[in-house]
Amino acid sequence: MSDDPVNSPELARYSRQMLFAPLGVEGQRRLKHASVVLIGCGALGSALSNLLVRAGVGALRIIDRDFVELSDLQRQTLFDEHDIAQNLPKAVAAVRKLHKINSAVEVEGLVADLHPENAAALCADADLLLDGTDNLETRYLINDVAVQGGVPWVFGACLGATGLVMPIVPHQGPCLRCLWEEPPQPGAVPTCDTAGILAATVNVVASLQATEAMKLLIGPDPRSSGIPAPSNGALPVNVGTSAAPTARLTGRLLSVDVWAGRVRALNVWPAFAEGDCPCCRKGRFDFLAGDRVASTTTLCGRDAVQVRPSSDAAGAERINLRSLAACLPPQADAKFNEFLLRFRVDCYHVAVFTDGRAIVRGTSDPVLARSIYAKYIGT
Repeated sequence: MSDDPVNSPELARYSRQMLFAPLGVEGQRRLKHASVVLIGCGALGSALSNLLVRAGVGALRIIDRDFVELSDLQRQTLFDEHDIAQNLPKAVAAVRKLHKINSAVEVEGLVADLHPENAAALCADADLLLDGTDNLETRYLINDVAVQGGVPWVFGACLGATGLVMPIVPHQGPCLRCLWEEPPQPGAVPTCDTAGILAATVNVVASLQATEAMKLLIGPDPRSSGIPAPSNGALPVNVGTSAAPTARLTGRLLSVDVWAGRVRALNVWPAFAEGDCPCCRKGRFDFLAGDRVASTTTLCGRDAVQVRPSSDAAGAERINLRSLAACLPPQADAKFNEFLLRFRVDCYHVAVFTDGRAIVRGTSDPVLARSIYAKYIGT
């Protein structure tokens, strides 16, 4: 290795980044040894994975349940038309692109749905969890996993021109359920289907999330970042151990409106300091226990429903896509590869994955989606 760490072969590509004093050479080395799990590789997730791989995080595991479609390309910057032509799952397409961007980063892509039975295992050994999802149910599950394991995570959400970002350090600041104890009822809040989404919003939110992730990862230990609880109700300021102080957003919810050009940092510390959170105060992990997770999920912005097998045993055995395709009627126009099978029935388009999951497009009705699943795939 060169005597000049900035020009060493190991770190040369990050030379401009290391010139930023709060990160420096030591911060860059800490990033290199960090492990991150990213849940969701759609709009936020594709931007996040791109930023983190270019920043030099050591290992990145991407968990995503979906495949690339034409409507994704407006805001999901990691994908292109070739991925659609190849019928690629997002996790697979992402890994192929990210390996070309930075081959020194260990990138793993898992075509899977995060649910209570697999969440702890898929997020094991992570220094940080990142929210790249598009639905609240999964975010509450991530929150349970993080709080139970004491692992920091960074919440992010966007809709239309607005977005939210909040880093969460379990037991040292508010968690998701400190702010919103229960997810809203279906139809109670707008979705991408009703309000749309700007690509600019996605990239602003992802950039803020990635920055908070880097702050957490360059600390002495992301699992014990030593955030002091203020006695006077003031917002906590956290000091890292790299070249300069690192002011994190813990205790604050950042709200952005890219159309109006407005950014606000909301003090949410009292929700933790004075609240009675069922998760981080009472130790209840309702979503991780499976008490609050449905077998069907309406996908944001897709007019589609994901259906999971009624038992994990079905997914564990892996579906033979070739055999399933042979059983479908000729008019279904079935096409498959090693990752997924796609076919059409009436006005519905169905994609089936090897773990037994299916995405039924053309409806937002879970009952109808489950009926189509049972008829063509099985119970």
